[in-house]
Amino acid sequence: MKSERTAPGESLGDARSNRKEFKAKRKNGNSETKQGDIKHKKRKRDERAEQPPTEDDIWFDGVDPEDIEAAIGPEAAEVARRKMGLESTSKPTVEQVLVKEKAFSGLTKAVAMDCEMIGVGPQGEDSIVARVSIVNQFGKCVYDKYVKPTEKVTDYRTEVSGIRPEDTKKGEDFKKIQEEVADILRGRILVGHAVHNDLKILFLDHPKKKIRDTQRYKPFKQKVKSGRPSLKLLCEKLLNVKVQTSEHCSIQDAQAAMRLYTLEKKQWEAAIKEKTKPKKNETL
Repeated sequence: MKSERTAPGESLGDARSNRKEFKAKRKNGNSETKQGDIKHKKRKRDERAEQPPTEDDIWFDGVDPEDIEAAIGPEAAEVARRKMGLESTSKPTVEQVLVKEKAFSGLTKAVAMDCEMIGVGPQGEDSIVARVSIVNQFGKCVYDKYVKPTEKVTDYRTEVSGIRPEDTKKGEDFKKIQEEVADILRGRILVGHAVHNDLKILFLDHPKKKIRDTQRYKPFKQKVKSGRPSLKLLCEKLLNVKVQTSEHCSIQDAQAAMRLYTLEKKQWEAAIKEKTKPKKNETL
């Protein structure tokens, strides 16, 4: 008969009990590991299942892409459209059209400005500035501040301006904003839509040769057949996007004006350069 070894001070019964307990723990440990492996594999399968379909997955011909979209999803429908040589129905957002995503976000040689105004006076017929927004040539916002009213507000014009009493309460002093804006504009090309109104409300001047007004640019007027086109009309006709669909946003309006400018920048600047060239008889 084979003798069983025990640790000093340990009885034979204790040794057997400890060995049984060790075996049980080892067995349970292996079981937990296996369960963990199963969960991991299941998660991997789920992740693979969530991947959008590839072109090889979409093989059925003669099926309406809209039916594919309803049954499988938009990714599959886009693949089907490509295979059929159809145009994609996905349309870029307004922001994607107006703002260059991975671009410089600081001040540039050209900036666009837009102001939101609110009403003062008995009927709210007079205007004061409530918000000033400036974007760079890539549409990135470089300045956006609310202005503390200098007079009693009688009409916030919220349905158009988007301004509410709580906005102006957190506004900064007009004089401070006026100085900050003047510093930004100094020496730069100023883009805007009817931008003379924005300068006027801020009591600022800017060299005429450095102003690019999208409302006054003749080629734009000709393209949309309007002597005084709105920013909304220009964006809809020339950029194929809709802006100012409800309350206005001075950031978006500035972005829209800048995008219109960059659309024609090369021709616009060339025309100005040609116009400012001295005539031959002037050089003699």
